[in-house]
Amino acid sequence: MKEAVLIKSYQNGISLILSDECSFEDLLHEIAARFSQARNFFGTARMALSIDGRTLDCTEELQVIDTIRQNSDLNIVCVIGKDEPANQRFISAIEETDRRISPDGGEGQFYKGTLKNNQTLETERSIVVLGDVYPGSTIISARDIIILGGLYGEAYAGGNGSDSHYVVALEMEPEKLKIGDFKYKSSAKPKWGIRPKVQPKIAYVKNSRLVMEPLTKELLESF
Repeated sequence: MKEAVLIKSYQNGISLILSDECSFEDLLHEIAARFSQARNFFGTARMALSIDGRTLDCTEELQVIDTIRQNSDLNIVCVIGKDEPANQRFISAIEETDRRISPDGGEGQFYKGTLKNNQTLETERSIVVLGDVYPGSTIISARDIIILGGLYGEAYAGGNGSDSHYVVALEMEPEKLKIGDFKYKSSAKPKWGIRPKVQPKIAYVKNSRLVMEPLTKELLESF
């Protein structure tokens, strides 16, 4: 059997070559081991990521990113496909991400870190959180929220008054959730801490009701 995971490192990105001969769960374990071993080598660099050798859906890509995040200090800014020579693809992707996610009024922003100790993060733009939102902590966005980790605290999307926004999380166990004027409140105590087999979910307003459903690429692209 060929090697399950190969990592090719470039100046501005990483190419992850995955075997199609083993289970996805085994791949995640191998990715975790490889990036944990190379944590000091990669440091805290901002990188674009390409995934080759195996076709992944949106949910699986999110799990790969979260596994890398949990086992390294890398800042993965985007996932790209094959369309240019390797390093130029990574440079172009990072530059495009910087244009779209800029500190002076672009479409959105990244936040790297975990919200805990009753922290609150608030923004007028869409936001991608590279971390968890612990119980007691709150994230508020006028637009959309994507959490590449677990949502165990409170999240408020659509603060601009619109109910057309959404919240995505790799692990969806919120204490409170609100999109526009539609609310959800859990009656159960959140079981926070990413589990080996996560089920990424998306929360959005459907037929005048806030619903949570398994995340699919088609559903995400419908917004």
